[in-house]
Amino acid sequence: MSEISFDDFLKVDIRVGEVTRAEPYPEARKPAIKMWIDFGDEIGERKTSAQVTAHYTPESLVGKQVLAVVNFPPRQIGRFMSEVLVLGLPDESGEIVLIGPDGRVPVGGRMH
Repeated sequence: MSEISFDDFLKVDIRVGEVTRAEPYPEARKPAIKMWIDFGDEIGERKTSAQVTAHYTPESLVGKQVLAVVNFPPRQIGRFMSEVLVLGLPDESGEIVLIGPDGRVPVGGRMH
């Protein structure tokens, strides 16, 4: 594991957002879900896709608060442009479980 400086950490902008819309992404190489996430007035709504179908359906994601890196450049995922990277952890099978706050917080809040 290599160390980074605190200034390096501050460059990564991780915010909380609320999933406002989600739909299957059958065109993806691996099963995925497209999500539109509201990060509040400063950042607005951004979209992404994530391979989280083992634990979530599109319907179960709407209204869920998630953490995401919002300052990566957009990335083309198949025919879909991903604008943020949602964060998660692997379960015992390697399937992703999304990271979010324990309780409701205002959207757009920066992790620190």
